[in-house]
Amino acid sequence: MKAENFLLKFILIAYLVVFFGYLLGPLIVMSITAFNSPAFPKMAPWECLTFEWFDVLARDQRILSGIQNSVIVGIGTVFLSVIMGLAGALVLTQIWPKLRATYYTIVIAPILIPGVVLGISTLVFWDRINIMLGFSSGSFLHNGIFLTILGQSTFIASYCMLVFIARLQRFDTGLTEAALDLGATNVQAFRKILLPFMKPAIGSAAVLAFLASFENYNTTTFTFGKFPTLTIELAQKVRYGINPSISSLAFIIIVLTVVGALVHEIYRRRQQLALANGAPVAAVTGGFQLPKFFRGNPAAVILVLMALGGFSTIWFAQVYNPTECKVDVREQKRLIQGERIKAIRQKQLEQQQQKLLKGPDVFGGSKTQPPAAAGDVPQSPGKGAFGNVFDPGNLDKTAPQATPEKPVQSPGKGAFGNVFDPKNLDKASPQGN
Repeated sequence: MKAENFLLKFILIAYLVVFFGYLLGPLIVMSITAFNSPAFPKMAPWECLTFEWFDVLARDQRILSGIQNSVIVGIGTVFLSVIMGLAGALVLTQIWPKLRATYYTIVIAPILIPGVVLGISTLVFWDRINIMLGFSSGSFLHNGIFLTILGQSTFIASYCMLVFIARLQRFDTGLTEAALDLGATNVQAFRKILLPFMKPAIGSAAVLAFLASFENYNTTTFTFGKFPTLTIELAQKVRYGINPSISSLAFIIIVLTVVGALVHEIYRRRQQLALANGAPVAAVTGGFQLPKFFRGNPAAVILVLMALGGFSTIWFAQVYNPTECKVDVREQKRLIQGERIKAIRQKQLEQQQQKLLKGPDVFGGSKTQPPAAAGDVPQSPGKGAFGNVFDPGNLDKTAPQATPEKPVQSPGKGAFGNVFDPKNLDKASPQGN
């Protein structure tokens, strides 16, 4: 049993390591590259600790403009999506039961439609509306912010509606009916009974809508017009080359996300402690007491440690100067490059010396001739750059035999005819007639 328990624990630990490494590994690597000095984001080899990429990010006007547009679009998308999602959820609870399945399918359908289709359809639809109303091409219906908010809200509202439906399933409709019986109007019953009950769902839906809008690219790429969001700017930077300032932006977003999660966890634990002690939920928002803030709340401890680490890092960045480290790294790179150049030149010199020692192959071939392949005629020995003049068999060659097609040429007959023929001396002089 002990061996089996040990094996199960080992497998569970290994699985958790692989799982969280797969999820958090890229984020950790990108966060580390934000503090490395190379101009291209890389974690290894580590060169110098630097904070200059945060300064580069702070001076990048395109990124700052993209963040501003993303925040504006996100706020507009949250406002529109939460209203439509809440209205859709309330209609679903009030509609005739036989139509709920059909209505639910229609409202959820935008989630299943690709973002590219939603972006193109939004652009085309509002362009036709603009033409029908007779507006100019520069009207608000062609504004990138307006079109992006509408395009993103078409499917983000469905996410919000799912959150509201889950909350409404736990709502006691008898409370609203009792309020109406006591003389309250529908608006008063909604504002004083249903809306306070839906506050947690509204907060969750708002956060979900903002994050979905902030990271959306497929729909936004067709609707942004002259107002590119952060995702559009990042995509363009990746296309033309990036630097570690993108990593610094990712690090800031990760830190803000972790801080938000810790704050939510602190609030949730305070609620649980208040309810466990018999206090009303409203007591959670009471005065701040430091001992109770940390008691049984590890998220608060982690948040305080992160705050101290953040302030320490900011102070260290103000006094730290990586110039000397960069000079040393540059000198090391120069030495390594010089050694590589020296090795390449040495190799080229050795190749040239081998060519000079080998010399030209004036006699042709090497000492050992390769075996002749099937169908190939072996080359005669001695045949090289000067033809067959050095062939040793030339001295032993016998005169060729005459054939009807090719008569034997008389000896001595060369370029000057037959003047060197030895028989010319024995010839008699011609006789006169």
